[in-house]
Amino acid sequence: MSLDRSVRWRGLDPATLEHCHVTASARDTRIRSAIITPSFGLFYRIKLDETGHVRTVRLERTDGLGLELFSDGAGNWSNDRAEPLPALRGCIDIDISVTPLTNSLPLWRCDWTIDQPQRFVMSWIDADAMTVRRDEQIYTRLDETRFRYQSGSGSFERIITVDGDGLVLDYPDLFAREI
Repeated sequence: MSLDRSVRWRGLDPATLEHCHVTASARDTRIRSAIITPSFGLFYRIKLDETGHVRTVRLERTDGLGLELFSDGAGNWSNDRAEPLPALRGCIDIDISVTPLTNSLPLWRCDWTIDQPQRFVMSWIDADAMTVRRDEQIYTRLDETRFRYQSGSGSFERIITVDGDGLVLDYPDLFAREI
């Protein structure tokens, strides 16, 4: 994947504004973003390796809270003190609660067949609490621009619309693309 562009999303519930820049090459993908929420500002960085696996993620809030995680790309995680995080074993992707960008990570990494669901185990980051936990998610490609997103428990489902670069255009009730 080759990509060098900025996008902006408006969060609908709660009201947020995000400006994100993605730079992808054959070597790696680097994502930098800033989000303004009603309670805090958040800056995050994500680095993916050449196969699309998350290697580092760093979140820093304006109130001083931060979170930094490292992955070997094979599902083994550690924190910024190099302490293993066994609860995240097997997670390849991340999902940050306040951004639709992280929905693109499994979309970019996988081959897709229409109407064939794929299950993912995520390191889900709650940006309000600055905590991380294991989370299962299911994506199903419906056509060239739409994916069904389902929580692993089946309690939440949305049809997400993406552009030609796999970046979210519309995530009903949660996020809408501004530019």
